[in-house]
Amino acid sequence: MISNWQKSFELMLKSEGGYVNNPADPGGMTNLGVTKATWENWVGRESDGAEMRGLTPEKVEPLYKKKYWDAVRGDELPPGISYLLFDFAVNAGVGRSIKTLQTAVGVTPDGGFGSITMAAVQAVDPVELIERFSQAKEDFYRSLTTFSTFGTGWLNRVADVKQHATSMVT
Repeated sequence: MISNWQKSFELMLKSEGGYVNNPADPGGMTNLGVTKATWENWVGRESDGAEMRGLTPEKVEPLYKKKYWDAVRGDELPPGISYLLFDFAVNAGVGRSIKTLQTAVGVTPDGGFGSITMAAVQAVDPVELIERFSQAKEDFYRSLTTFSTFGTGWLNRVADVKQHATSMVT
């Protein structure tokens, strides 16, 4: 497949926004979608607020490419599907994103992205897959206890990602 990495990365950053440290957010201190814990794991040391505020797209791009894009096999998927999976992996975790995909294509949701899942993805109409996946994302967000606080933003993101993903495959 033709890699859709750069466009997907730029769209995801737009959705994630800049520095936040909302006490109601279980992710805690975050910048460009990268939580403090994720950044510390990536750099192998503790970080502080100044470093987190100083994150740039250039600094976080290698982390996103390896930990999220490559983990959902983005380079092997049709452009809209790769973006869809990548964005949800960033927001809800790689395992949840893959399991959501597996459910949407009708295979056992085990979180492993092997040949059975890939064959099922390739056999499904991409626009229909985007629709199913997006509905599952919405259902997931509505199930969270923090939906009353963050739900409007999540649902706006679902709609935005769905629109961009669909335009990438059509």
